[in-house]
Amino acid sequence: MTGRAISKNGVPIRLTEERWFHIVENHDELAGLSDEVLLTIEDPDFIVKGWIDELLAVRKINAKYLIVVYKELEDDGFIITAFITKKLDKVLRRGVIWQKK
Repeated sequence: MTGRAISKNGVPIRLTEERWFHIVENHDELAGLSDEVLLTIEDPDFIVKGWIDELLAVRKINAKYLIVVYKELEDDGFIITAFITKKLDKVLRRGVIWQKK
């Protein structure tokens, strides 16, 4: 396992080596940023509805936003993918579940 973070719901979220490889293979700008990915789960600016059962943790990094797609099970969870975008409005349109105050 590459790392673990605790979500806002108190669920441990795993970042496996297989998922990390997938992330950096498809989004090379995230290479070396696994700690940022985990921090986004633990300390997001927003949590947004994902597809089916997924959640999207969103955190601003400079002028862009790191989006981490993850799934929470009953007492465990895992990161599916992550990417960087400038288009926050498109992400938030999915429906904000939680926002940092």
